[in-house]
Amino acid sequence: MKINIYGKNMQLTDALKEATEKKIKRLDKFFQQNIEAKVVLSVEKKVQKVEVTIPFNGRIVRVEESSDDMYNSIDEAVESLEQQIRKHKTKLQNKRHANESIKFENIEPLENDEIEEYKVVKTKRFAIKPMNIEEAILQMDLLKHNFFVFLNADSEEVNVVYKRKDKNYGLIEPEL
Repeated sequence: MKINIYGKNMQLTDALKEATEKKIKRLDKFFQQNIEAKVVLSVEKKVQKVEVTIPFNGRIVRVEESSDDMYNSIDEAVESLEQQIRKHKTKLQNKRHANESIKFENIEPLENDEIEEYKVVKTKRFAIKPMNIEEAILQMDLLKHNFFVFLNADSEEVNVVYKRKDKNYGLIEPEL
């Protein structure tokens, strides 16, 4: 596993890099080779935050943990990632292409009562009209939603705008 560590609003020390790498390497047992993990360590108003993103075979495992101590945040992030992988083991195992990236023999199964069933309880259909990003954000705010799906008039592709935790907006564009 290749681990890329970045610092945001902070100075990365060698000790912090080594500790982060050591903890993230624990996840190596779950993945085959050629997996790349991106770790972003940041500080915002005395809150120590860790974001870990691991893309594999068209899927992404991602966590974001924060606390008042960076080392605790790293521990919590690794724990959350392990839990996510265990939780989705069965679903990942049932997908043929996932077997190439995940080592299932290293994942302990969850108890039967811990496995969640996903159920779609509502389907919504709506007409989609071309609009620019600013219009989509305005529409989202008018509806008081956290995200909005729209046809981007500039690119002629379906996009999603969403409200971020930092009160800014994000845009999701398809990549083919």
